[in-house]
Amino acid sequence: MFEPLLNASLQIQIHAGAAAVSLFLGPFVLFRKRRDRIHKGVGYVWVSAMAITALSSLFIFELRMFGLFSPIHLLSLLTIGSLIAGVGFAIRGRISAHRKTMQSLYFLSLGVAGLFTFMPGRILNRVFFTGFETAGFTGLLILACLLIAIYIFRRNQSGLAKIQPRKSGA
Repeated sequence: MFEPLLNASLQIQIHAGAAAVSLFLGPFVLFRKRRDRIHKGVGYVWVSAMAITALSSLFIFELRMFGLFSPIHLLSLLTIGSLIAGVGFAIRGRISAHRKTMQSLYFLSLGVAGLFTFMPGRILNRVFFTGFETAGFTGLLILACLLIAIYIFRRNQSGLAKIQPRKSGA
């Protein structure tokens, strides 16, 4: 099952491993209600795993669109810059900006870019969808769209709950 990944280059294996750590730790550290020592400790691990994911991707040249590079390399540079900014926000006490930056990184860098790693012909597609490459990727896209729709719906519902009706003037 994991043969395509185990036969891949070392930089791809490092990239996939760090991305997996980031993906699984993300919800715990980014959406946990309490912001305590556990959040801070796991947050350091998550930021480190995200940095390794982004840095290792700079040495993967399978999708060559502009010489050795592809748009993914730009996303990696943006991810590194956002990690630095997000940690800087936390250090300076700008917690709202820190939270928004880190949550956006999780969804954009791991979610959107992660979907592309499951496209037919890519290593993770062969690992998870062997024999059903197109159907597996299509199902994953549908699931992603459904999750985004649920997220938007819930976010709008919580926003509506905060709206207080106006009292009519008497």
